[in-house]
Amino acid sequence: MSAAEEAGALRRTPLIEMHRALGAKLVEFGGWEMPVSYRGILEEHRAVRTAAGLFDVSHMGEIEVRGSHAADVCQGLTTNDVRRLQDGHVQYTVICHEDGGVVDDVTLYRLSPNRFFFCVNAGNTATVLAWIRAHAGPSEVVDRSDATALLALQGPLAAQILARLTPLDLTRLRSFRFARSEVAGNPALISRTGYTGEDGFELYVDAPRAVAVWSAVLDAGRGDGLEPIGLGARDTLRLEAALPLYGNELDDSTSPLAAGLTRFVKLEGESFIGRGALLHEQAQGAPRQLVGLMMEGPGIARHGYAVRQGEATVGVVTSGTQSPTLGRAVALAYVAQELSAPGTVLEVEIRGRPVAARVVPTPFYRRASAAAAAPATVAGSGNLPAEAAGAGNVAAQVPAASPGDVTAEVPAASSGDRAPHVPAPVPSEGEPGASAAAGDAPRPESAADGGEEGDT
Repeated sequence: MSAAEEAGALRRTPLIEMHRALGAKLVEFGGWEMPVSYRGILEEHRAVRTAAGLFDVSHMGEIEVRGSHAADVCQGLTTNDVRRLQDGHVQYTVICHEDGGVVDDVTLYRLSPNRFFFCVNAGNTATVLAWIRAHAGPSEVVDRSDATALLALQGPLAAQILARLTPLDLTRLRSFRFARSEVAGNPALISRTGYTGEDGFELYVDAPRAVAVWSAVLDAGRGDGLEPIGLGARDTLRLEAALPLYGNELDDSTSPLAAGLTRFVKLEGESFIGRGALLHEQAQGAPRQLVGLMMEGPGIARHGYAVRQGEATVGVVTSGTQSPTLGRAVALAYVAQELSAPGTVLEVEIRGRPVAARVVPTPFYRRASAAAAAPATVAGSGNLPAEAAGAGNVAAQVPAASPGDVTAEVPAASSGDRAPHVPAPVPSEGEPGASAAAGDAPRPESAADGGEEGDT
């Protein structure tokens, strides 16, 4: 037992003993004891890209807003347009301070006209809970975080694995939709979003049912190559998909406009906290912009490394890794607005030496189903379509590579674990559940492309 365990300093999910039994390497993350890897980050990353992976993300926070004014409260708290949500819809959105800085990026779920759920970053749960309560007026605010467990099943084989365990017709559950059903006989709320760039589902269950559902899913996918996945591969997967992490790409001094989340900020609509500051920034132009970098020299750009052009420091790296899929080192970084165009040549200072890097479109990776019309390319290769995605740039489908060792940068404990991809907890028994939108085949996209269809 570690000193931290003896002191009782770390929180644990209901699946902690399952992780230990699987031989997981456990680390401190945002005040939680979490698995960083089981077999190894590279192997787990490849499993999600080629088959499927199962993640324990029960450390995320779930906060419910109820009452006749619940929709008004959510509209005033978030940058996206809550009025466009219907029952069973999920929306990626941002909560801002008055000055436009980000309190948290969240997902918002409409269970009924008078009942909504926020799913929030683990490290931000207490902050967001206090923020919502301070602005909720007569609406009831309920923290359901401790009562709820969350499993994320991600990868190209996720649907066929989950179909063995649920009566829900997954072909009718579209991207950024959710429905209540069962998984292995356990009541669950199932959504189809994701944080890896692959198709996938989130399974919300009552905390005491977490072990049963985790075991059933692993058993159902054993023959398909399903593996348990830790935080290390979760980070490399989300970085390839150019999805932001609170504490890295987002914080209370960064606006969603600078972070490339403009499509989720509806400045022309109703007022919300921070709208005035963001309108001013829109008019003046953000002084810095989040971009993708492809390293052209040896070395991995890490969080906090300086970005330079000649003798001048022009930005800072927020996240970086050796991409297992690309076989290249990639990074996200904030740079001066005038240096944000793809093709711009910059340098990252790595251990005192400048290493060449080039601004490239993001995301660095997009799965085949989302880019089937384009030839397989590597981001920055010059063969990219012109549609916007991710942090304001373009997705590229890339073939699997055979890179060397990959090192994941686990975010700082204070950063919290971003969640633009998870649904509301299971409603109390006896309440009608939301039905999935029907009629269309699923159109899964990464969270950066998300929100409900028509909300982009």
